[in-house]
Amino acid sequence: MSEGYSVIERLITKKTTLTSLALWVLSLGGCTLPPMSPPSIEVTQKIAAPEYRATGDLGVVIERANGEIQIINAAERRVLAAVGGLGDLSHASVVYSKDEKYAYVFGRDGGLTQINMLTQAIENRVVQSGNSIGGAISQDGRFVAVSNYTPGGVKIFNAQSLELVADISATALGGAANVNSTGDRTHSKVVGLVDAPGNRFVFSLFDTDEIWIAEQSKGQWILNKFKGVGSKPYDALLTPDGRYYIAGLFGEDGMALLDLWQPELGTRKILPKYGKGEARLPVYKMPHLEGWAVAGDYAYVPAVGQHEVIVISKSSWQEVKRIPVHGQPVFVMARPGGRHVWVNFALPNNDTVQIIDTLKDEIVQTLKPGKAVLHMEFMPRGEAVWLSVRDENQVQIYDTENFQLLKTLRSKSPSGIFFTARAHKLGL
Repeated sequence: MSEGYSVIERLITKKTTLTSLALWVLSLGGCTLPPMSPPSIEVTQKIAAPEYRATGDLGVVIERANGEIQIINAAERRVLAAVGGLGDLSHASVVYSKDEKYAYVFGRDGGLTQINMLTQAIENRVVQSGNSIGGAISQDGRFVAVSNYTPGGVKIFNAQSLELVADISATALGGAANVNSTGDRTHSKVVGLVDAPGNRFVFSLFDTDEIWIAEQSKGQWILNKFKGVGSKPYDALLTPDGRYYIAGLFGEDGMALLDLWQPELGTRKILPKYGKGEARLPVYKMPHLEGWAVAGDYAYVPAVGQHEVIVISKSSWQEVKRIPVHGQPVFVMARPGGRHVWVNFALPNNDTVQIIDTLKDEIVQTLKPGKAVLHMEFMPRGEAVWLSVRDENQVQIYDTENFQLLKTLRSKSPSGIFFTARAHKLGL
């Protein structure tokens, strides 16, 4: 007998009788049966296969006007469902659990909502403050942290149950003007919250010029505080390797850098000319630092109030050159792999997107998707990019090789777009 096995295939329909099944099985062994009348019972039940869906192809589009999100399949380029009841999403962001099953939506009204991406429904929701500006999930996926304007501070929750596990108050503000109606002092607004290696959360205190690190040790949350980092840190980013936390400064030119590999060295100022500069041009929208593009040895950074993208050396943190662009940049984002950098703009030029070739450091394409291009999100391997075009009520999908429009989806005032691949990246 050969070592291989023959494969016998046969389609069995729901009308196949028990008799014919028995005859077929016995015939395989060389047996025969005398004729017999068919039984009165037929095999007619068809068992429906469960519907499975992979989380890796999923994502969320924020519909800011109506407090809803769209759950989308990014690979199939289609909307699967809408989930409402999420409150004020005017400045919403999203992070994901490590298994990509849960999306955590941070609303401007302090709402923290846990959404099951498979059942397409809310599992937990808490309104944890009066005014919130974003959040992060810890490296091990156990904790979700939210940064708050009102009351100023950070709250940390169990990622499964949304049970509060820590309430970190920011520094109290002095002066009579900072006492509220109940006689309590107000606290600094918290911005630039990111997750960092070692299950740490790092964030900036806008009103008191500080950067704090929160980390858990023996069941307690320990704070490491850095004071006098620069005037009014307004936003921050974590470099993709998880090493550097960089805060932009609203009150002065320059940025504050903290080396998380060597926090004992404290913060230092970099890019002394980064900011509004002597000209003090009108700033229509402060750029988002999370959208810094890192390509090779350089970072591409939106200039504040100017029609330029700044190229910075990652080794020295010094400016190398400036690239003229169409307007005031908001997001400057690298396509995965770093070959191209995509840029969108503040009013009155927010109908435009430009693409920079990082080999030449020059514009190679200008697109006109429509009014109010607010956000860009690349497919994890970079073959396409999704753009939210708020005032056109559209999400547009472009091929990143030839810059051609692939598909347009309807969406009500879309803003942020967040794919589940973010679950596996630091600082997002």
